Amino acid sequence: MKKMLSRLWVFIAAGTLVFAMGANDPASSGGKTVRFRYWADTTAYSQLMQDIIKKFNAENGKGITVIGEEAAWDGGAFSENLFNAAMGGGDIDCATWKLTATPLFANNNLLLDLTPYVDKWEKKNDIDANIWNVMKQAGGSNKIYVMPWNIQVLYVYYRPSYFKRAGISVPKTYEEFLDAVKKCTMDTNGDGKTDVYGFGMRGGRNGHEPWGSFIHAAGGNFAKLDSPEAIKGMQDFINLYKNGYVPPTATSDGFSEIMANFKSGLTAMTIHHTGSAADMVKIFGDDVSAFPFPSGKGRWTSMGDTDTAIFKSCKNPEAAFEWVAYLAAGEGERMWCEGTGNIPVSKTVGAREYFQSNRFMKASLDGQSFAGILPIRDTTTEFVTTLWPNTVSQALTGKISAKECMEILQKGLYR
Repeated sequence: MKKMLSRLWVFIAAGTLVFAMGANDPASSGGKTVRFRYWADTTAYSQLMQDIIKKFNAENGKGITVIGEEAAWDGGAFSENLFNAAMGGGDIDCATWKLTATPLFANNNLLLDLTPYVDKWEKKNDIDANIWNVMKQAGGSNKIYVMPWNIQVLYVYYRPSYFKRAGISVPKTYEEFLDAVKKCTMDTNGDGKTDVYGFGMRGGRNGHEPWGSFIHAAGGNFAKLDSPEAIKGMQDFINLYKNGYVPPTATSDGFSEIMANFKSGLTAMTIHHTGSAADMVKIFGDDVSAFPFPSGKGRWTSMGDTDTAIFKSCKNPEAAFEWVAYLAAGEGERMWCEGTGNIPVSKTVGAREYFQSNRFMKASLDGQSFAGILPIRDTTTEFVTTLWPNTVSQALTGKISAKECMEILQKGLYR
């Protein structure tokens, strides 16, 4: 964290900003102004955000004018620029957000505590209680510093034709899932060699996300990775490799490899989110579907997030909250998620036919009640990029035991 702080203290120019305003100049209208900085992945998304801002400005009925300022994500420099600006007194009121940035800002007292605003918000219960808990976890306290907006929840992709050939249905429990992996490992041409593996395991970088589902399903959690339950989950993970139910390359397979293996028909199941759905359907049509990772003694799946936060320097916090609430559970939420294909946190928006009729979006929505994140610590980046893949690879290949593996991971994450 010290290295991160020293690096972030260096001021970085924010770059070119694109402004999206309402019809009138707020300075001359006498209304409440909210400056909002956001990033957009595409030109179409940028235009969509500008449309949402214009609609809010025209219809909020409270004299609030949002001024949207677009800045590039630039590999995370977006957050660094926000930090530098906030430490200098603040140049905006609120911004799009990633949970991983929360501890640094919260520890420097730069974020507005949204708890009192959320507690009296009439749509608080339109967002799953679990999502609110994840927001609190990111801030390291019982306070809400981050407003949820849209998320990506990991689920299991599977091939219905392979399930039919194996004589199984969609697993409802963790034990049934492990059995399905076994039964979907098949020699389809009778040459004595496996040509379909039950599961596409991600043993390389960021493989901790699907792996976390195994740990929790066995009754473990991230707080104590060396517990007997967590070790049992690790052993289940090892057994998939040891018994030949995953490709031999699983120890180093990353995202590209697990996707290629699934798309080529080499694996019957793998784990990712809706970002891969369009390509899957293009290849397989109806012969690809999805289900949430099943429940065992516990249940967890990884979630990616795009949220919003209000800075403590904001001069119109009530107005800013109206805006971020509009994005979280109002028309802004519907417009953004239908326009981008992201998953809404609003139950009301998620219940719309657009989302419920899409089997991949529905699997993602069904996972919101148990989705979560890896603890955000000074050690998290090293854990994800180096410690986890190196240590798990040794466990998969039998160089260390499940117990030794989890003890190393526990010490590394919480040192």
